[in-house]
Amino acid sequence: MVTDESRYIKRKLYVLNYAKQVGDVKKACRYFGIARSTFYEWRNQYKNGGEEGLARKKTGSVNHPKRTPKPVEDLILYLRKTYHFGPDRIAMFLGRYHQIKISGSGVRWVLVRYGMNRLPQNTRKPSPGPKAKLYEKQVPGHHIQMDVKFLSFINKDNKRIKRYQYTAIDDATRIRVMKIYKRHTQKNAIDFMNHVIKKLPFRIKMVRTDNGHEFQARFHWHLLDLGINHVYIKPGSPKLNGKVERSHRTDEQEFYKFLEYTDDANLNDQLDVWEKYYNLHRPHSSHKGFTSYEVLKAKLENKAVECQS
Repeated sequence: MVTDESRYIKRKLYVLNYAKQVGDVKKACRYFGIARSTFYEWRNQYKNGGEEGLARKKTGSVNHPKRTPKPVEDLILYLRKTYHFGPDRIAMFLGRYHQIKISGSGVRWVLVRYGMNRLPQNTRKPSPGPKAKLYEKQVPGHHIQMDVKFLSFINKDNKRIKRYQYTAIDDATRIRVMKIYKRHTQKNAIDFMNHVIKKLPFRIKMVRTDNGHEFQARFHWHLLDLGINHVYIKPGSPKLNGKVERSHRTDEQEFYKFLEYTDDANLNDQLDVWEKYYNLHRPHSSHKGFTSYEVLKAKLENKAVECQS
């Protein structure tokens, strides 16, 4: 019978064997997201006690009143392994969808206890570099950021194909609209803009883009004809469109990583499901755990109260 303890020991053995195969402890630790001190501790445990030596050490009472319950620990480890969520986001999900109250630091201690407090190298946040001045508009539709994410898939003929995800995000609420095209053109950018106008539940005052060829003259004049102001960011300054850039990283980590490409129709259907989840159900750390549409509702209610007063 496979138990949690046997899986725990199996994972340690897998890490030890992988390090032996590649002949590089540092590389193995980066790959599995563990500290080298943890690896050497596991290696010494195995050297001194075999597989039994890799079992969890009971350092205190299992039923300690302040210890996180085992079912909650299992949920925390599942979210960490499956989605690579950080401690604060795990705490938000547990509170929102499981009615479990736990702090981000409480989640962090659970991850440390199981040696999962470090993410694999390819999922860690890159160094932010010089800190940019942050801003946030308060009125929905006042400022829309737009950009294109380049995609690459292997089709059923085992050939690599390119696709382009056009994305628009509202600065005030983080509500997003997404659509995938086969070509990267101004015509598709104009079509996407019309799509955005139909989907967003508020009027758009301004759109901000980079200087890509898809956002040049035809696109620019199309927006002005619609009564929407179009502003270009400073060349070489993607942080000025930071919210849409960050949302593309979320797409990569939480959507495309688990996607199996079959055809374009299925791809856009799945993207539509992801878009609805992102807007209606996904809690945002920037909004203290609230979803995009909950933020929109709150802003509209506050505006209604101001108008009545």
